[in-house]
Amino acid sequence: MSNPARPLGAPAYGSIPHLPGSRTGPADRHLDLAQARWGLDAPSPERKVFVEEKLDGSCVAAARIGDRVLALGRRGDLAARSRNEGRRLWAAWVADHGERFARLLAPGERVVGEWLALVHGTRYALTHEPFVAFDLFDASGERLTHDPKRARLEAEGFATPALLHRGGPLSLAEADALLGPRGHHGALDPAEGCVWRVERHRQGRRSVEWVAKFVRPDKEDGCLLPERTGRPALWNWRPPAIAARGPSHDRPSATPDRDL
Repeated sequence: MSNPARPLGAPAYGSIPHLPGSRTGPADRHLDLAQARWGLDAPSPERKVFVEEKLDGSCVAAARIGDRVLALGRRGDLAARSRNEGRRLWAAWVADHGERFARLLAPGERVVGEWLALVHGTRYALTHEPFVAFDLFDASGERLTHDPKRARLEAEGFATPALLHRGGPLSLAEADALLGPRGHHGALDPAEGCVWRVERHRQGRRSVEWVAKFVRPDKEDGCLLPERTGRPALWNWRPPAIAARGPSHDRPSATPDRDL
């Protein structure tokens, strides 16, 4: 029997591996070194490398199931039922932008991105909406390649991560130089890192071979959440009516519900 609280019956987004040298936690894993070379230093005529800025928020999704668009957390649970105010705001934001999501998504598809409303470990002076979409999955669950993904997202006005590089392999040092100290999304603190996406063209078809991330070594997840600081939650964005009421008494989880 399906679980109405988890309509996909599975997580909305899985955990992606780290590149060599990336800061990891106890449950994290590294990409195989032989694979990592295709993105870092081993040119391949059949592969193309894309590097995007990695943002620091909560990993969320919006899935179209029939005619409905549902706001989900990374684990696939309904955001509207969350005890976390940040994810409830995500559900409200999806409802407010329902027509955009319905145009973006065919039945069975889902979009995944970073919800930057609540400050986790990086503060942002946002110059765009608080949702930054980084992945789009078709009804079969396959990740779309970079160009069609970005074209569909931008056609509906969704923000996407800064594209730092496309082409051959890119080293960690080169990516760091392109990222810069504060990235390209208004970060007030050091930018978190980058995401490599390697696509492979074979048998007349291009597909995403792997996705992996690099997090700066001194990054500390959730270091600005209230459970860590003992102070009220900080917000990069809140609806004006809520922001006008002052600090919230909700206690967002100190363990970020995120992947990227």
